[in-house]
Order: sequence, then structure tokens, then C-alpha cells
Amino acid sequence: MTIRVLVVDDDFRVAGLHHGIVAAHSGFTALDPVRSVGDAVSAIRAHRPELLLVDVYLPDGDGVELVRSADTDAFVLSAADDPATMRRALRAGALGYLVKPFEARLLEDRLDRYARFRNLVGGDRALGQEEFDRALAILHGGGEQPSASRSATEQLILEKLGEGEASALEVAERAGISRATAQRHLSTLAARGFVEVRLRYGTTGRPEHRYLAVGG
Repeated sequence: MTIRVLVVDDDFRVAGLHHGIVAAHSGFTALDPVRSVGDAVSAIRAHRPELLLVDVYLPDGDGVELVRSADTDAFVLSAADDPATMRRALRAGALGYLVKPFEARLLEDRLDRYARFRNLVGGDRALGQEEFDRALAILHGGGEQPSASRSATEQLILEKLGEGEASALEVAERAGISRATAQRHLSTLAARGFVEVRLRYGTTGRPEHRYLAVGG
């Protein structure tokens, strides 16, 4: 299941650029962009996006107030660079703030982090404090450098998962490692939000654990 994203920006060129970044990113579906608060409210009601990318200045209202009222995860993407607006966006519930113009890689990074964050907190099970703190650290960066935070074996496993969802045995065969090694690293990657774990129920016996790489 992909994460549906709605871009809200009155500049059609900027909206198209951000829409393209989302559409090209694995694990995300880019809904048709909208250019006003009114259209955003209608699109949210009709399509139920999981994430909004919202400009502050919209022709019929304030993007920050849209974030406040939408009850939907959101990032604010705006040319407004004054601290008061940034604080107001965070108070309204925005998960983050990007000052335009910005490089595409910054939005791509936020999408990756959001996917991992959602993987950790998106279910119904209770979370311990350590798990919740880890999820927040992932969302907000936490000083982590993605390329340096994974071992060579973990990076190899993620590359092999890029070929599609797989069991631990299938991952082991793709990567040329033992099943026990694959299982150990898959558990670590899942705990850190890089991998999503799904259950496949057969006709008999225990359900099979299936693994899928999160984000791009």
C-alpha cells in the first residue's frame, strides 16, 4: 500500500515540480495537485491523502490554517522564512518545514523519513517510549546519515528487497547469505523503520513474515 500525497500550491510550476518528485519516489502516490484551500478541502474529503505538502500563501486562505484543520499529516513548503511563520506551522501540527526554493533531494529525504516514521507509528499496537523516540528521531533527522547508518550487509539486503517483497529465505538466496543472517539484519532494519513487515496467511501453520523496503 502506497502513501497518498496531496500537493497544495498556487504556483502550477512549483506544484508540478513537487508532484513530480513525489510521483518518482517509491512507495508514494502523487494525487493531482490543487491550488487553493477550497480545492484542498474537497480533495482531502474525496481522496483521503495520508500526507499534505502545503504552501503558506494561497489565494483563498492560509496554508497553515489548512494544516491545523485538516487532521492529516503535513509538511509546509513555503518561501516564508520568518521564524514566526515557522513556529506557527509547527504549532498547527506540521511535521516539518522546507523553505523554498530547495533542492529536490531535501524533499526526497523528508519523504524517506516520513515513510520510515509511518512504518513505526502507523499501526495500532502500543509503543514504548524508546520506540516513539526512535520514530521522532527518524522523522526529524536525529543526526543520522542514512548511507553511513547501515552496514554493507544491510545495504545489500535493502538492494535485494528493491526487487520486490520477499521472505527471509528469499532475501538470503538473493543476497547469497545464510537465512539466520538475513533474519537478524531484517529484524534490525524493521526496528529502525527501513523495512516493513507483513504477514501472509496460508491454509495451515504459522503466517509467513514478508519484508518490503520502505521509501525510496
